Amino acid sequence: MIKTVYAAAVALVDKDKRVLIATRPAHKEIMPGYWEFPGGKLNEDETPEQCIKREAEEELGIKLGCFAPLTFISENRGDYHIVVYLYICREWDGVAQGIEGQEVKWVRPLDMNNYNILPANKPLIPMLRDFI
Repeated sequence: MIKTVYAAAVALVDKDKRVLIATRPAHKEIMPGYWEFPGGKLNEDETPEQCIKREAEEELGIKLGCFAPLTFISENRGDYHIVVYLYICREWDGVAQGIEGQEVKWVRPLDMNNYNILPANKPLIPMLRDFI
């Protein structure tokens, strides 16, 4: 039986309709240096909402305010299946920064194709682009 990996990510959207993306830190085993929406794998007994709150604090040093689910992907990656839930957030406390040494950048959704986006995040971009 193929293993299913569950992850959650958040699209932070600023007042100029830009979205925050971050590089995967160099110490990550899988695809370091790729750009992604902040987030990560769900811990055991953790909801997607708990996951993005935790990841936002750990990765970016911010506390999420109001956020809502936007879309998800469910894809077979060969040796595993991945489900990624994407949330959208326009309110947070603090200034987002790369706490784990990752680069962060505010980009317009139409420009995201100019970045080496993590394959599990690429299918989320069209829905985000249409929503914003």
